[in-house]
Amino acid sequence: MKTMHNGLKRSLLVSLWFVFLTFPLMAVRVDTIENTVQWRFMNCLYIGIGSFVLSFVWRYLLDRKKTGGKVLRAGEVAKPSLLARVRSDSKLQLPCLAVAFLLAILFPWIVSTYQTNIMISALIYVVLGLGLNIVVGLAGLLDLGYVAFYAVGAYAYALLNHHFGLGFWTVLPLGALLGMVCGLLLGFPVLRLRGDYLAIVTLGFGEIIRLVLENWNEFSFGPSGISNISRPGLFGVDLGVEGATQYIYYLMIGMVCFTIFVVTRLKNSRIGRAWMALREDEIACQAMGIDKTKTKLTAFALGATWAGMVGVVFAAKTTFINPASFTFLESAIILSIVVLGGMGSILGVISGAFILILLPEYLRAFSEYRMLIFGAIMVLMMVFRPQGLISSERRRYKIDDMEAAPNGEAS
Repeated sequence: MKTMHNGLKRSLLVSLWFVFLTFPLMAVRVDTIENTVQWRFMNCLYIGIGSFVLSFVWRYLLDRKKTGGKVLRAGEVAKPSLLARVRSDSKLQLPCLAVAFLLAILFPWIVSTYQTNIMISALIYVVLGLGLNIVVGLAGLLDLGYVAFYAVGAYAYALLNHHFGLGFWTVLPLGALLGMVCGLLLGFPVLRLRGDYLAIVTLGFGEIIRLVLENWNEFSFGPSGISNISRPGLFGVDLGVEGATQYIYYLMIGMVCFTIFVVTRLKNSRIGRAWMALREDEIACQAMGIDKTKTKLTAFALGATWAGMVGVVFAAKTTFINPASFTFLESAIILSIVVLGGMGSILGVISGAFILILLPEYLRAFSEYRMLIFGAIMVLMMVFRPQGLISSERRRYKIDDMEAAPNGEAS
């Protein structure tokens, strides 16, 4: 009883604090046209009640987390979740993949062009998240300047198309190659750095790229940006706005499938196991004979390759780019996708990208409250699910006792 009383008291204090904190934003509205001030005290009441309930539920969930949640009885076996059953049962995977593929194919035909554009943006961030997942999720190298490689690919297509008239399909591999080269250029100076020092250097690299693009007017056209960038062509056919949007959508579907295939193969390869060993313990990794220099450079180069490639697609989609599209906020969003989805988990990164990109768009109905709701969801996820939405499964090796014994001998 005393514990509940203390919980109610603390929740009340939290609600009063939130009311005080949000008062200028939620209660006061200034109309600059009519020079009037509107007082919205009902919003304060809603904030107080909402924060009180959420605080009380928050404390209840934290107490339940500390006690381990539900306690199983003797002989009772915990039932696996639906996602765990799908991941472990190959018979369920094929129907789920077939349904997802069918929905992806039909999506542009059953929704508006606006919805298709939003989905293209989400798919772009899926590829960016999977690329950063190589560096952060698998290799454990904290990169805060990942948006720089994204900008390199976008400006490569914009400048080559503007000055030399090169098309999308010609520049697409060039953008990936330039991204890889920039990844190597970043990787060499930071070979001896890790942790916070590595994060600061990569952040500085991202800001250097942005400032160069913003101030070197003769090269990048400065803050004015580059407009009239050509969209991807289809055998010389002139596509309208709606046709070009659908074409880019299917192009991104193909790129996402290709990225998933390559990243999965990399994760299960020798270099993927070397990345995970580097992530777990760098000293032990080096003691086991793994070339630390080669492993880090490969992670930076391959991660930057996908950013450069999808940067070309971004420039073709928007037909206009400027340095404001490649700020640190973009790097933070991509990193949030990896952390929220689950570091090292491909399915988790895909889920995190869809949630972080689509959720703010579909919360526009809440107008000025949508970012508040979005931030609250992020905080809740980090507290109650720190491993991410879908955590990466560790590989398990099972050795049969009979196989371990020599042939013809008793074990």
